[in-house]
Amino acid sequence: MSFSPTLFSGLRFAVVGLGRMGLPAARALVALGAEVTVWDDTAAARAAASGLVVAEPAMAGLDALVLSPGIPHLLPQAHPIAAAALAARVPILSDAELLYRAVRASGSKARFAGITGTNGKSTTTALLAHIVAAAGRPVAAGGNLGTASLALPWLGDDGVYVLEMSSYMLERLATLRFDAASMLNLSADHLDRHGDMAGYARAKRAIFDRQTEADTAVLGVDDALSRAMAAGLRGGPARVSTVSGAGDAEFHGTGTLLRDASGTLADLATAHALPGAHNMQNAAAAAAMALALGIGREAIAEGIRTYPGLPHRQERVGEIGGVTFVNDSKATNADSTAWALGCYERVIWIAGGMAKAGGIEALAPWFPRVALALLIGRDAPELAATLAARGVPHRIAATLQAATAEAWHAARAGVAPVVLLSPACASWDQFTGFDQRGDMFRDLVRGLAQSEGG
Repeated sequence: MSFSPTLFSGLRFAVVGLGRMGLPAARALVALGAEVTVWDDTAAARAAASGLVVAEPAMAGLDALVLSPGIPHLLPQAHPIAAAALAARVPILSDAELLYRAVRASGSKARFAGITGTNGKSTTTALLAHIVAAAGRPVAAGGNLGTASLALPWLGDDGVYVLEMSSYMLERLATLRFDAASMLNLSADHLDRHGDMAGYARAKRAIFDRQTEADTAVLGVDDALSRAMAAGLRGGPARVSTVSGAGDAEFHGTGTLLRDASGTLADLATAHALPGAHNMQNAAAAAAMALALGIGREAIAEGIRTYPGLPHRQERVGEIGGVTFVNDSKATNADSTAWALGCYERVIWIAGGMAKAGGIEALAPWFPRVALALLIGRDAPELAATLAARGVPHRIAATLQAATAEAWHAARAGVAPVVLLSPACASWDQFTGFDQRGDMFRDLVRGLAQSEGG
């Protein structure tokens, strides 16, 4: 079965921003019978919208504006079309909201699981979807990760939608209720869009809005802001479950064992795609949500064991002459890189790009593990100054190509057995995104392997 082509008949939408989410959302809305106008500020994106009505939208008669997550509607400055929608009191929605409405309008009781947090949400989303699929349940995963929400298929009553939710998407929900929702952790990110940490935390907390006593709220408690959020939700209505990589929580790690009040759920020593304490927290959150969705303990353990991992998240992309190359390009802030550095005793670290607020100062406790840092991108001089002040050996390599070559030369000389790309910075100064950066690193390592004869 699929969604009815008349499900949204009589409804009018404008879709603005025709990227990874916007264009699929527009085509899905047309397939559902809606009247749709699309717009993008770039001519190339407009040209790619073949078969759609391309025009700057008028607000009169619109049921909603579907705005690409990356386009602001409030801070730092509202896009003119978003400002017009606010003035006309036209709802501004994410495509995840419209997926929920389509599923419920179709009569399906499929369950919704949502995952957010500053770090780890992609891994937790993919892991939960893998566990549900391994248990034999119909599942569709997407949202901020992979497939746009509205491009996901129809699922029946036994199905589960697993959605990664960014803070930008969470700002634009109206009726979506998650049967199981998780907020993993909070650290400074996207403050330009949310004003300050309080605004960012409010956006993340919205994943629990509209939950009832039948639902489960899962929260990490490995940082102070998340612990405060968990305490604030204790009064209900949803049942609160806490998770931790190694601390005091309902679902927690003890060595390599993931445990809850009923005993051991899984041994992460057998889960090779989930290294480090941060992945213990990710696995704990996925397990807590899976139990809430009715997945059995044995199926959860098997799903964790067989999880294949995601690209660009501590992805081992090669081993040459005893040197391991790790692609952690998704680490676009210091907190994420801290988790990666904590997994290795001695590394050659490739970092840099567009630094977030605070740069890499927070990584000082991990600097003793860095045998050599090779810095790339726009803010390499800023990172170099931090490392120089701490006595960390470093060089500015400028480009990823140069850094990878230098790293291999140093590793071959015995400086360290691991080359870790974990930039702690955004990638937009030199790449279209973290994925292009990671793909280039993988290709460079393959090139090295070929030149070395294996």
